[in-house]
Amino acid sequence: MHSELTPTGAAASENSPDLTAGTLTGELEQLRAAVTAIKDEALRERAELDNQRKRLARDVDQARKFANERLLSQLLPVLDSLEAGLAASAGDNGKLREGMELTLKQLLKVAADNGMTVVDPLGEPFNPDWHQAISQVAAPNVPAGHVAQVFQKGYALNERLLRPALVVVSAD
Repeated sequence: MHSELTPTGAAASENSPDLTAGTLTGELEQLRAAVTAIKDEALRERAELDNQRKRLARDVDQARKFANERLLSQLLPVLDSLEAGLAASAGDNGKLREGMELTLKQLLKVAADNGMTVVDPLGEPFNPDWHQAISQVAAPNVPAGHVAQVFQKGYALNERLLRPALVVVSAD
């Protein structure tokens, strides 16, 4: 009796069913399909992890950029009060006025170093995204639809509006 080795290494007798080339080809195709599926799944998981890493980095960057938003928002009335005090003492050139000017400059520098910018749109076209119109007047020296007067400056933090500027817009 003649015996052959099977793919498992066991001896097969002439009576046992022979593995045909078609059977082996079918199994090989199934294994190839399984390997392809595993590779595809690994690529999807790698892409998902990469997307999560990018999303986390973006969230950390946003948190860093806007971490001071609450503090800077609370400083806005202080800036307004200093500016109002300076406007009220317009004719005074004393030491108190100089001190207020220096204090205002220092506060604005600290705010600017932390990403805050002043929105002072006098003479600019009215922009409802950045300005809040409180009235409209006929202003002969200002083009229609432009800011004729600023009642209160606005502020932005890293290109995001903290407070809109309160403005009067010139009429047609």
